[in-house]
Amino acid sequence: MKYLLIMHLNPRIWESLTEAERQAVADGHGAFIETVRESGELISTEALADPSESAVVTVRDGARVVTDGPYLETKEYLGGYYLLDVENRERALELAALIPDASVEGIGVEVRQVMFSAGVEM
Repeated sequence: MKYLLIMHLNPRIWESLTEAERQAVADGHGAFIETVRESGELISTEALADPSESAVVTVRDGARVVTDGPYLETKEYLGGYYLLDVENRERALELAALIPDASVEGIGVEVRQVMFSAGVEM
């Protein structure tokens, strides 16, 4: 079963952490990646740029319209994810608890099953 473990960031909370706390989160991601690579459960992981770098594309009356990303005034945004292939939901929840962001007050890790993946056998 494939699960997406989604990390949402809140800049206010992140900025309130000490440099040592931020470094512990970063180091924790390295340890987490090693754990899921060794277990063979890691499919991919990506960290995303700050929302100020994003754009939204829409098509109106046949013309492409590009605007700034929608997250500039929200308190949380998608910061990155891990795509895992695990035995069951319980294992996905167990691994989500190992992601260092889960231990930061006010930040959590969303666990969502992947229902469809083009070109990849589910």
